[in-house]
Amino acid sequence: MLKRASKKRLITKHQTHKSDTGSAPVQVAILTKEINLLSKHLADHKKDFSARRGLLGKVAQRRKLLNYLKMNKPEAYQSVLEAHDLKK
Repeated sequence: MLKRASKKRLITKHQTHKSDTGSAPVQVAILTKEINLLSKHLADHKKDFSARRGLLGKVAQRRKLLNYLKMNKPEAYQSVLEAHDLKK
């Protein structure tokens, strides 16, 4: 779970306008950070199956958002991939 301050930093870094808190690039940034944190947790706690299930859900949600960006906003899709070092 992200702390409020780190989530706020991610939002301000990736928002498209001042009051943007839920656009697809912002959501992808938040999900990517949460996925990285869960991956580190699962490296230490291999039998934490509920965390693994949560990780798979977050990965699926991020994939859906990336597919949306790819179809509707290709330039935003490319910038998100480059910003987070994600594969196509």
